[in-house]
Amino acid sequence: KGVISKILPVEDMPFLEDGTAVDIILNPLGVPGRMNVGQILETHLGWIAARGWDLSGIEEAWAERLRDKGFAQVEPRTNLATPVFDGAREEEITGLLSSTRGAKLVESSGKARLFDGRSGEPFPYPIAVGYIYILKLLHLVDDKIHARSTGPYSMITQQPLGGKAQFGGQRFGEMEVWALEAYGAAYALQELLTIKSDDVLGRVKVYEAIVKGENIPEPGIPESFKVLIKEMQSLCLNVEVLSSDGTSIEMRDTDEDVFRAAEELGIDLSRRPNEGAMSVEEI
Repeated sequence: KGVISKILPVEDMPFLEDGTAVDIILNPLGVPGRMNVGQILETHLGWIAARGWDLSGIEEAWAERLRDKGFAQVEPRTNLATPVFDGAREEEITGLLSSTRGAKLVESSGKARLFDGRSGEPFPYPIAVGYIYILKLLHLVDDKIHARSTGPYSMITQQPLGGKAQFGGQRFGEMEVWALEAYGAAYALQELLTIKSDDVLGRVKVYEAIVKGENIPEPGIPESFKVLIKEMQSLCLNVEVLSSDGTSIEMRDTDEDVFRAAEELGIDLSRRPNEGAMSVEEI
């Protein structure tokens, strides 16, 4: 699979010696990584099937096998089927490529001499040419374009959800973090890992600062670090966080942070909802 990187008019596409322009150009680097050799074989066998072949005068063993099965002469574009796990062998493919009907545009190697459609000059090396199925996948930019400022967060990690359907954030993964570390982009990295992610109190304060036009405050401790400490505590490991001067830092839960923030605003969350109201008996 891949993306379409350029669409050209047919006259600019590379063409064979008889003037036939190719429909699509694929990068060969798409093959070794995924080890999908099947598409290379399909290219060669597709060309052979489209051109047809004539084995008259060829006495080699591979040709005898095909002749015994009644495939000595095959017309162009004849429907063929190959048994599973008993596909065409290498010598059969190279032999059939050199026995195709019509002009020998493709060599026994499966490669052809192509010419640059823009200059008319031949390319310096032969290029594999053949017929394969290409299907267009239903992946359109319109369905994928997505943006978010604030939105829903995960209950456990307090990090933004993922995906357009959940109105999620853009994932900044392990490898992206390494890239920023390599660049030394410390401030960009700090805000990505705290106020843009799971520093619950920090992101609220930053939003407030932006609205009021004030300077952005220092980021706090991300929730993921608190979750890590909780997991270590479940393994009976008591983790103590120390400040630069050696004093212990109290690690509060998110609920406590909200409680303290409410306290600072003068809101009393400790009073029960019905406290102060008279009961039925008192009335």
